[in-house]
Amino acid sequence: MTTTQPAPFGARLHALAAERGPFCVGIDPHAALLRAWGYDDDVAGLEQFALRAVEAVAPYVSTIKPQSAFYERFGSRGVAVLERVIAAARAAGALVLLDVKRGDIGSTSQAYADAYLDPASPLASDAVTLSPYLGFGSLTPFVEAARTHGAGLFVLAATSNPEGPEVQSARTGAAFGGRGVAATVLAHLRALNGDAEPLGSFGAVVGATLGDRGGLAALGLDQADLAFNGPVLAPGYGEQGGTTADLRRLFGASDGHVIATSSRGVLRLGPDPAALRDAVLRANEELRG
Repeated sequence: MTTTQPAPFGARLHALAAERGPFCVGIDPHAALLRAWGYDDDVAGLEQFALRAVEAVAPYVSTIKPQSAFYERFGSRGVAVLERVIAAARAAGALVLLDVKRGDIGSTSQAYADAYLDPASPLASDAVTLSPYLGFGSLTPFVEAARTHGAGLFVLAATSNPEGPEVQSARTGAAFGGRGVAATVLAHLRALNGDAEPLGSFGAVVGATLGDRGGLAALGLDQADLAFNGPVLAPGYGEQGGTTADLRRLFGASDGHVIATSSRGVLRLGPDPAALRDAVLRANEELRG
């Protein structure tokens, strides 16, 4: 019996973004959003909210990004809802980027990789977000799992939160090149992606709102650092102030690899499915330019 090697995540994302557009919707069930939609802040409300949101938007976007924390807060029953959200989004043809921001070492890192990237797991997703701040090499089990299963990784590099530069603008020691931490993360990703075509599977998280804090230069970056042949997840788009013009200014020639993501900016328009659908169609059209 032969098994079919899965297509690399980067190739799948590139094709689907070309077909549907580069917009990603975060399915983040904040308590306030549940109440705004007329649901109680409990597991039943969580399930109705999340699955209704996925049904409305997943057929029209390349990527759905559930934030795991908003499901985990309800314990095992909330995680069971997350499993259904992942399955429903994939059934609608969207890629699932599970926002878990994990980062650990050794066997623990391997266990996380098995949980989120191995197709045998009920939480298996197309990609995950990761923190590299135990050293980029600590992500090796995730890298190997991604290559085995055709999955993707999005590693925190230059995030949209104002506290980020405290770590991300720091410089490494001379033994590690003396470069900025964010630049070092992007260099590791460039090495992983190599000359993959049409796009590598190892991506970075780079905030759409960096222009509000001095842009790339404030983190010791320039646009050449962003040419790492992988996708960029750009949080902060829409409700948090990031615009399409910001993305083009920040990323320059690499902006075609950017997946802009928004949660509240779309979900606050619910529970009307037509309003949700129209919002993602407008965002995709604007991002395509």
